[in-house]
Amino acid sequence: MTSIEGTELTAEDRDVLRHPLIGGVIYFARNFVDKAQLAALSADIKSLRNPPLVIAVDQEGGRVQRFREGFTEIPPMRSLGDLWTTHAPSARARAFELGFTIGHELGEVGVDFSFAPVLDLDYGESTVIGHRAFHRDPIAVSALATALMQGLRAEGMAAVGKHFPGHGFVKGDTHWERPTDDRSYDQVEAADLIPFRELVAAGLDGVMAAHLIFPGIDAQLAGFSTFWLQNVLRNKLHFRGVIFTDDLGMVAAHAVGDLTARAEAAVTGGADIVLPCNDRPGLIELLDRWKPAPETSLARKWERMRKKAAGRRG
Repeated sequence: MTSIEGTELTAEDRDVLRHPLIGGVIYFARNFVDKAQLAALSADIKSLRNPPLVIAVDQEGGRVQRFREGFTEIPPMRSLGDLWTTHAPSARARAFELGFTIGHELGEVGVDFSFAPVLDLDYGESTVIGHRAFHRDPIAVSALATALMQGLRAEGMAAVGKHFPGHGFVKGDTHWERPTDDRSYDQVEAADLIPFRELVAAGLDGVMAAHLIFPGIDAQLAGFSTFWLQNVLRNKLHFRGVIFTDDLGMVAAHAVGDLTARAEAAVTGGADIVLPCNDRPGLIELLDRWKPAPETSLARKWERMRKKAAGRRG
């Protein structure tokens, strides 16, 4: 799954997006002028392949909302956590409403899903997560994220929980550094894993893994780790949906090697979909060189991410 640079497709974009290793496109703010332009761009992308490419975006709310003009302003998810503290039923209702709004508005412009909800806990330490998190309490996060997911589903849209197994405890930003979380597995399981466990049980469609290292648990980045992705996410939490990497261009992933080495490490660890987002030369080299083994169940899982008619998910 990759990105494009502008507001319409170039000849190179068309060649790249027709490559059989490409399964989808992730939009950024640079791809958006207005709703009519975006709908036309989505239609153009989807005309390239059959079945059509899947299109996604980060439309979480707060400071992570790629489309603004003509779209509802989605508040940071922490605002729902604050409401939860005073009146939990109202917070759940509001979370459902926001999920429904996100699903409806993205569907109007041909976007299949948003990388949401954030399931990280707000420990008050992480600058990159911060108010993107619903709450510090994993029970509150689970309830609010489930309600938001149900709102998305009412509009036929999949949900993606992030950033597994939990990004809220560390101060560092994986876009620019390689932070580590020194907690034990028992500590992570007793708190950060709870929202993932609850959302998986409620039918979560996708999970995005963090570029974090838990050195007391496993030496690999969580997003490249067979321990985290296979032993924990697949086998302990019984997740059967799509596992995404975070952006492979982030500095935290660079130690693994070039883009091709990062993609191979992620898939070897258990990821289904890799995201080389903002490195077109590296992407072209990857498409020329990388020969991943076929994954027979991926097409079925990937269909789960495609937007359905309103009210048809399950």
